[in-house]
Amino acid sequence: MNRNSVVFIAFEQRENLGIRYMHAILSEAGYDVHIIDFRKEKPEILQELKILDPLAVGFSVIFENHLYEFQELMEYLRASGIQSHFTAGGHFASLRPGELFTLFSSLDSIVRFEGEHTILELMNCLHQQKELTGIHGISFLKEGELVHTPLRALEPDLDSFPFPVRSGLKEFALGKKYATLIAGRGCVYDCAFCDIRAFYGQPPGPVKRIRKPEMVVKEMEHLYKEYNCSVFLFQDDDFPVAVSRNSQWIDTFCRSLEERDLVGKVMWKINCRPDEVDDDLFGMMKQYGLFKVYLGIENGTDEGLIRMNKRLTVADNIRGIEILKDLGIGMDYGFMLFHPDSTYNSINDNLAFLAQICGDGYLPVSFLKMMPYLETKVEKELRLAGRLKGRPGFLDYDFHEGSLNDMYAFVSDCFASWFHSADGATNLTKWGVNYLAVYIFFYGVPEGIHDLSEELRSLVWSANRFIIDTMRRLSGLFETGTCSLENNLELDAIRVGIEKKHTATCKGINDIIIKVEAYALTRDLIHWT
Repeated sequence: MNRNSVVFIAFEQRENLGIRYMHAILSEAGYDVHIIDFRKEKPEILQELKILDPLAVGFSVIFENHLYEFQELMEYLRASGIQSHFTAGGHFASLRPGELFTLFSSLDSIVRFEGEHTILELMNCLHQQKELTGIHGISFLKEGELVHTPLRALEPDLDSFPFPVRSGLKEFALGKKYATLIAGRGCVYDCAFCDIRAFYGQPPGPVKRIRKPEMVVKEMEHLYKEYNCSVFLFQDDDFPVAVSRNSQWIDTFCRSLEERDLVGKVMWKINCRPDEVDDDLFGMMKQYGLFKVYLGIENGTDEGLIRMNKRLTVADNIRGIEILKDLGIGMDYGFMLFHPDSTYNSINDNLAFLAQICGDGYLPVSFLKMMPYLETKVEKELRLAGRLKGRPGFLDYDFHEGSLNDMYAFVSDCFASWFHSADGATNLTKWGVNYLAVYIFFYGVPEGIHDLSEELRSLVWSANRFIIDTMRRLSGLFETGTCSLENNLELDAIRVGIEKKHTATCKGINDIIIKVEAYALTRDLIHWT
């Protein structure tokens, strides 16, 4: 066994920043660290582990719905002779360590909550063959008994960590590379459906910590110069737009971009709340490279927002959206049309809200069902009411009105490709917007690009109107309580109509993306790297 080698198995569709921060900590301490993408085939992962023969393998169990895939992988690796120490981390591992040990019989330890300091101590103890009992922030089995050590305090100074290790960056659009990064961790809000507060609220220390803006820009400069990166996607749950309700952090951040000569060379996306969107502040941010904002809208009624504990009103949501539209800043959003207390009235009210904000084609209509993630207020309420069903990782619930379950089943099936596939219309729309945003930011708005922007907006408008009209029609059909999913000619016709509209919409958007690429190539604007 190579006692200096550590392997992480994690999702790497985008860079897993949590793993890459730990990679940096361990590398500085002299460990040989490798990351294997969890999406690889099991024999391929096994072969890599046999070659590396690591001291430990860390499994990044972030997403609950992949619990059993991790379970199968661990059992397969053990059965194939891998004897390394198996540890795991992530939200489920941290919040429900006992359940994870029950599910994962091959597991040796769990690193709970923030892992940078804990993983280093764990590796040092394994390397030196010492007892694990002195490490804060872990759970492990000792003589068949589950041991939880005291939780480690959250690191107050995130800038004390080295920059995350990068291993080559992927293209965002038109030859421009992108990177994910954070300006802070945690969130002071406590939305009923979100487990972020539960994750950062259990260990000692402040649940929200923010990096120095100068250090964030220093990392951006490093990525720009060393990796030719020019698109930055901030992963903060709530970007520090309004720290203590003033703009000092943003002012310093923008000034640092100017001091490091990055203005006009980098563009960036953030996540924030609609009530944090300010006309003057975001207008300034756009001048310094802000091109897109993700808003947690979630519901289109005041009653629904109160139930979700959003501490927002519909007026707050609309105001934030309208400011971003007026400034010409791109937008994405979260929206839960279906939730545990959904009724046909609430669905129709929320469809009216979506028609209002998406009726101009600026945004694509998109929605989800609220899921009962562990340790959230929603999960606890549903568990207390006896409404939870399924197994860990796949917990769900039924609606109060039985016919709504049929409507949701039909809608989620018919719009699955449209909303959730990588080549579906919703995702393609976002990429069409991204391609146009990159072109406009770096090269301006010639007439041809303006025409393509209008063409995309028209396509999105048509698709949005179709979705809203279809959903209203389905709501009316299922509300009668007599709409059967079996042998229903009207539903069959609706399904065919959705498929046809989806195919036509995807073709139109793909054509626009191809035209944007061709437009850039003919002007020698793309420099492939």
